Amino acid sequence: MVVMLNRLIAHWVYGGALAGVLLLGLSPLLLPGWPEPLAATFLLLPAYMLHQYEEHDDDRFRRFFNQTVGQGHDVLSPLAVFVTNVPGVWGVITLSLYAAFAFGVGWALPAVYLVLVNAVVHLIHAVLFRGYNPGLLTAVFVFMPLGAVAWVLVQDTGAAQVGHHAIGLGSAVLIHAAILVHVRRKLAARMPG
Repeated sequence: MVVMLNRLIAHWVYGGALAGVLLLGLSPLLLPGWPEPLAATFLLLPAYMLHQYEEHDDDRFRRFFNQTVGQGHDVLSPLAVFVTNVPGVWGVITLSLYAAFAFGVGWALPAVYLVLVNAVVHLIHAVLFRGYNPGLLTAVFVFMPLGAVAWVLVQDTGAAQVGHHAIGLGSAVLIHAAILVHVRRKLAARMPG
């Protein structure tokens, strides 16, 4: 059982990429009749899965992150990557969609902000390290336009209140900040003294 779980943790991105393609292929059957803001929010999930393939194929992001932010130390483990991306991304987008259907369109904003904040983080990383980072292309060419469209569609409904924006943006920032806190703790543990 442990061996199977370790393989899942190590190779989740390939199942995610295939699921993303499948969800996009099924979208014309699934989405008719959905309100446009929720359909756009749904599309964030397969878009994120394809972004994760660019990011994590061949463990690219973890190696890049450990080299740059981790200063050459193994501060981002495969388990941390799995937890961040599967429950932390797929789970948040899924819960956001359920909440938007059950309680109002404004609850789509955690999913929308998750995509937009991720795109901004990739852009900041590209500027700081003066070059490409794994996931940058889909962040710029998929996340920015699709996230912006979803944000505008949700906003145009009039259902998005200040609290929805605060929770959406706050949760997206917290997920990304949690990664940095985790890495800082790992780096601090390696420092002498």
